[in-house]
Amino acid sequence: MRKRTVASTTSRTKAIRSGAKSVKGDLAAKFNPSALFEALGARVQNLSFRHRQTVFRQGDVADALYYVKKGRVGLTVTSAEGKQRVIAILDPGQFFGEGCLAGQVVQISTAGAMSSSDLIRVPRGDMIELLHTDKDLAEMFTAFLLRRNLQIQEDLIDHMFNSSERRLARVLLMLANFGEEGEMDLVIPPVSQELLAERVGTTRSRINAFMNKFRRLGYIEYNGTLKVHRGLVNILIHD
Repeated sequence: MRKRTVASTTSRTKAIRSGAKSVKGDLAAKFNPSALFEALGARVQNLSFRHRQTVFRQGDVADALYYVKKGRVGLTVTSAEGKQRVIAILDPGQFFGEGCLAGQVVQISTAGAMSSSDLIRVPRGDMIELLHTDKDLAEMFTAFLLRRNLQIQEDLIDHMFNSSERRLARVLLMLANFGEEGEMDLVIPPVSQELLAERVGTTRSRINAFMNKFRRLGYIEYNGTLKVHRGLVNILIHD
């Protein structure tokens, strides 16, 4: 029963993802968010962050939306007991902080640069104005929200039905952009085992054991830099 449930869910999300990628590709061909935001001049900010530098902290005022131009940003949530979990890893072309548009008063997560990153910060009021006046931006942003919602559903299903080993394989494939438009990225920007443990929801020692296993099987190369091979998808296919 478990296998059928996971299989049917996977088929459904693949179909949705295929449609979302088609929408994203069509919009990307005619719309350049970076150019639009930069044309607004003083109403937006172009920001640069060093590796591990904080963009905003959980509990800060939520008054702006951010767009990733370059680099990678991680979103982390900390519980009242001090436990941390990485809930999202964002690549260029993605937004974050969008909760402010729905009336969110404070940030519910901490955003930090996972590499040297360039971001565009758009104040809440200006973003709302843009969404009302620019059809292409509104369509692109809607497509982004749909994909983000799908990602959250996939993460929930992943944690409900899959082992830590499978969850790690999925995270590594996602970091390598497996299944996105074009070729997957072979080399992943630096990411610590501690961060992977937080994202997967397990211990660093288990992450280390799984990484060594993946390396022995030839699915990854892990020596200073991390290289991911397509064969890693076999972990998701087979028990």
